[in-house]
Amino acid sequence: MRATQADADRAAAGSGQRSEVLKTLALFKGEFVLVGLFSALSNLMMLTPTLYMLQVYDRVMVSQSELTLWAVSVLALGAFGVMALAEWMRNRVLVGVGLRLDDRLGSRVLQAAFDASRPGLPAASQRPSRAFGDLLAVRQFITGNGVFAFFDLPWLPIYIGVMSLLHPMLGVLAAVFAVIQALLAWWGHRGSVQPAEKAHRLLTDENLHLQSRLRGAEVLESMGMMRALKQRWLALHQDSVSASGEAQGTAHRQMALSKFLRYTQQSLALGAGALLVIDGEISAGSMIAANVLMTRALAPIDMLVGTWRSLITAREAYRRLRSLLLDFPPAEASAAKAPGTGTWSVRDVSAWTPDRGRAILQGVNTDVPAGQVSVLLGPSGSGKSTLARALLGIWHDTEGKVVLDGLELALWDRALMGPAVGYLPQDVQLFEGTVAENIARFGTVDAKGVIAAAQGAGLHDILLRLPQGYDTPIGEGGSSLSGGLRQRVALARALYGDPQWLVLDEPNAHLDDAGEGALAAAIVQARQRGAGILMVSHRPNALTLADRVIVLSKGSVLMQGSRDEVLQALRPAASASPVSPST
Repeated sequence: MRATQADADRAAAGSGQRSEVLKTLALFKGEFVLVGLFSALSNLMMLTPTLYMLQVYDRVMVSQSELTLWAVSVLALGAFGVMALAEWMRNRVLVGVGLRLDDRLGSRVLQAAFDASRPGLPAASQRPSRAFGDLLAVRQFITGNGVFAFFDLPWLPIYIGVMSLLHPMLGVLAAVFAVIQALLAWWGHRGSVQPAEKAHRLLTDENLHLQSRLRGAEVLESMGMMRALKQRWLALHQDSVSASGEAQGTAHRQMALSKFLRYTQQSLALGAGALLVIDGEISAGSMIAANVLMTRALAPIDMLVGTWRSLITAREAYRRLRSLLLDFPPAEASAAKAPGTGTWSVRDVSAWTPDRGRAILQGVNTDVPAGQVSVLLGPSGSGKSTLARALLGIWHDTEGKVVLDGLELALWDRALMGPAVGYLPQDVQLFEGTVAENIARFGTVDAKGVIAAAQGAGLHDILLRLPQGYDTPIGEGGSSLSGGLRQRVALARALYGDPQWLVLDEPNAHLDDAGEGALAAAIVQARQRGAGILMVSHRPNALTLADRVIVLSKGSVLMQGSRDEVLQALRPAASASPVSPST
């Protein structure tokens, strides 16, 4: 429907409701608490080098006791072991969270990306192609080093407090550098977000543009279009490289300044400690321990600065995922109903695309009765293919009702409805695999069913002449097959399993006389078993199979009825106009 549930979901999200991604992450609250506990244990053990240096310099070196050195060394080694175990465990927990996040959201993202690729959406939509990349970016950030900085950051005041116990001046110095590095992180965020987002967007646009053009390599080469393609690609590529250079320059300046501050902090901490030792306010051991402790205290902020770009990437990926899942919510529970008689009814169906000012279909009312062939005629652009897609529920932006056997299309269980539907689109779409797998719709290959469908499409003898018969790989998109053979394979796929509903959009566009004869025989056989058949065609001989004819014009039904009634009504219009509505 045009007013979709996604609008309500987006409004709810704007009012504070959490997105699906956050709700899923909330399921791992216990794991994040566990990571926090392991982080606390790890950071507590990080005090070991400081304490060890104090004992060595202030106790062992003074007492010259080897036993004391052995004792503190063994204790330090045990503490380091506990620290390593805590680090390993929190890494392991987060990796598990990432895998379970993918397990919970993977199929949901797949369904949303699939819905986003349906007809009727803007052609520029890139969400389907980047959806899993976004999920991977979020998962990698959760399991990467950047997230540890957020768990270690709360320990900064504790480290500063320990340094203040050594000497208040050292604590103040650590606090000053913490504030400076925090300001650097904030400045880096302000300066790097927009360039990084722009660079990522332009790079994605460039890749998608190139991939879409390379799919038509035959046309590009045969018609000398490579030069024009290069010019367009170079313009996109130069913009992408320029934006990437700007983003990298910002990141490098930030890293250089961070490195300057880090070395300055280490040197000043050592110098301040030396001054305090000279004044007799702290020991030499405290000076060295304070330097190590200050470096460790400021490490989380330094890590945030270093991983800021990955944080920005993960944040943008999260936003795109949130938008995708809001725009394409989970389907409501469908009524479990087995395939019925094949009766189809269309009531006040209208259809739009976001990039067109007017509706493609405008209040269409028609029927596709069971056991009859309904032929859909009309000039190009009248909405024939859109109506065919609306009948199947695969056109995104529609309103009105499509009813199958008394039940609205939206209420059907697609798992039950799918095998009972045969669809041959105008633009034939085959998938990488064997001929048999494509005909069997990539389910369990029923050899008898596949052969029966191929025979119905007049394809059986042709397939037997292929190098591997039905097991012949067809390549990506059926690239190894001719246009006519691709259409016959797609027709066999539509006929597989004797479906109760058939929607055939220009099924004879690439067929020779033998192929048209096989198509006619398959349609007659489907009609005899009681299937409801809608066939879109420009060929006059398609009317010989028609029981009913529906004529569309500018998105509305111009006339409909039995074949003889419509043809009789069209004759005066044809004699008065050089172009018939059926052309």
